[in-house]
Amino acid sequence: MTTTTTLTPNKSYLPKDPDRKWYVIDAEGQRLGRLASAIAIILRGKNKPIYTPHLDTGDFVVVINAEKIAVTGKKFTQKLYRRHSGRPGGMKEETFDKVIARVPERILETAIKGMLPKNTLGRQLFTKLKVYKGASHPHEAQQPETLVINTIPSQK
Repeated sequence: MTTTTTLTPNKSYLPKDPDRKWYVIDAEGQRLGRLASAIAIILRGKNKPIYTPHLDTGDFVVVINAEKIAVTGKKFTQKLYRRHSGRPGGMKEETFDKVIARVPERILETAIKGMLPKNTLGRQLFTKLKVYKGASHPHEAQQPETLVINTIPSQK
């Protein structure tokens, strides 16, 4: 006597085409790491009920006033940013204060990129982040909502 059993295949939840929102976040006086982790959650879509780990369900984020980001302790003079040209001896090191004077957008971009997945999904999510050093941005046509993130305010 043989019995046959039918197995039901495992199915992943696939959300319908998600509604993408645009958010504007003011970085003035916000702490770097706390702000970066909050933005990474929004980019990833973890704040939505339709979150799916292997899909892009997040929203677009526009960050303004990147040059006014705050760090604690001695990070302003001691935190190092490294990059390599790919050539022998091509390692360049800069401190936080020099990078923020030269390209303030890179500080926040580096922090957020480190909090996203290290694969094609992470690279796709990173394209939805727009960081600007002034108070203006060219994304008014998308009608972004202002989002207030309450990190610990700077003591300066």
